Amino acid sequence: MVKVMAMTQVDRDGLRDAYSEVRDDKSECNWAVFKYDGSQVIVSAKGETFEDFRAQFGEHERAFAYIRLQTGDEMSKRSKFLLVTWVGTEVSPIKKAKMSTDKALVKEVLSNFAVELTLESANELNHEAFLQELVKAGGANYGTGIRE
Repeated sequence: MVKVMAMTQVDRDGLRDAYSEVRDDKSECNWAVFKYDGSQVIVSAKGETFEDFRAQFGEHERAFAYIRLQTGDEMSKRSKFLLVTWVGTEVSPIKKAKMSTDKALVKEVLSNFAVELTLESANELNHEAFLQELVKAGGANYGTGIRE
């Protein structure tokens, strides 16, 4: 007997509300994590600190996350957004493979981000690395003009 995985459903209203909250500069909420509840992707957690964000991901889990970070200098600060796809190291190959089609469903709701990352290990959940990716994606990064 072949076991067929159910089609993934996305709680669009829940995701859209969390997405709007993270995108709102007046909101204290800086991130939202979306996990599987059976075959449905739902809002699993929302929060303010990067430490709390990091704690959301386990090696047996699959998840998506949307996070707001501040970039720029003292002259111009701006919010930038990342989409993270998390596939823990202990996730089965079949569930890993399903992530790409599921990500397409999630991206129908979480459509606005500067950087997209796929991560699988806790040490990749690094605030500085995320900021560096955003700066790279931002293009014009003038710095001091002095070359080493």
